[in-house]
Amino acid sequence: MAGSGQTGRSGRPTLAVVGATGAVGTVLLQILSQRADIWGEIRLVASPRSAGRKLAVRGEETEVVALTEEVFDGADVALFDVPDEIAGRWAPLAAAKGAVVVDNSGTFRMDPDVPLVVPEVNPHAVRMRPRGIIANPSCTTLSMIVALGALHAEFGLRELVASSYQAVSGAGREGVATLRRQLSLVAGTELGTSPGDVRRAVGDRTGPFPEPVALNVVPWAGEPRDDGWSSEELKVRDESRKILGLPELPVAVTCVRVPVITTHSLTVHARFEGEVTVDKAREILATAPGVVLFDNPAAGEFPTPADVVGTDPTWVGRVRRALDDPTALELFVCGDNLRKGSALNTAQIAELVAAELP
Repeated sequence: MAGSGQTGRSGRPTLAVVGATGAVGTVLLQILSQRADIWGEIRLVASPRSAGRKLAVRGEETEVVALTEEVFDGADVALFDVPDEIAGRWAPLAAAKGAVVVDNSGTFRMDPDVPLVVPEVNPHAVRMRPRGIIANPSCTTLSMIVALGALHAEFGLRELVASSYQAVSGAGREGVATLRRQLSLVAGTELGTSPGDVRRAVGDRTGPFPEPVALNVVPWAGEPRDDGWSSEELKVRDESRKILGLPELPVAVTCVRVPVITTHSLTVHARFEGEVTVDKAREILATAPGVVLFDNPAAGEFPTPADVVGTDPTWVGRVRRALDDPTALELFVCGDNLRKGSALNTAQIAELVAAELP
């Protein structure tokens, strides 16, 4: 289902980037400039208030245009990084105009007619898109699923328990601004030594978070759902099942917000169909595409957000077999939530689509 835009540079496909001026859109333009140059025209699209701005992509200054139906004329692929309601309105329209849509919102992820794709795990799924739309998983799921998918392919996953430690950039630019503002209030003080002192100092300046995130961890991310679960926790459960093709997989997740700017981390307890060994697990992870094994605690080597931020792979450390279950592994994983967690995976999906265009 391709558009008619392959009349540009050297017959290469035409790409529209919707939401080009946002936090993820900014990273996406960097990634498009760093990866193989497979695109012809790249159209940068945003809200009317951003129209007219010029942004650099592939070393060229490109003017941002307002989101209208006409921007999809002749587009072969359209990448969406916009709020759910905008994606819900405009992505089907772009698909109807002939573009293959890769959507980073949560609107279509659980639609049975929309594949949820991680190129290292289920690249074949890009071809199964009856609606002309492909969904990008959430940044928390993407921070672990490449490593988990490699282990599942070898051992067969049968249960997953995870806790996430999510960076504030997962809540957008407001999340980052909120943490920086709170840090300026607590820096150089002795706050954090008595109950409620950080909360009183911050006051109502908690931004998108229910509690202060500076000098704190907040055991909540997302919106309330039934029985005390959050939307973020259910996303990880539902998306992991769909990506791995395990619709009945038992999954339990707790999502925690931490005072980190960018890069999500997770602890993972994964049970498999039979006995596992650490040596085999390390071999799998060390050779898996998109994974870096960094695991020597005796030498102080394990992934942390401060080291992983700005990089593309999923980093894995603290690999060990569960003490009381020979079929289970314990892992610690980190992934930049703006790169592999959003923009990079979107770009990789688009490249898979481009490779199959006539």
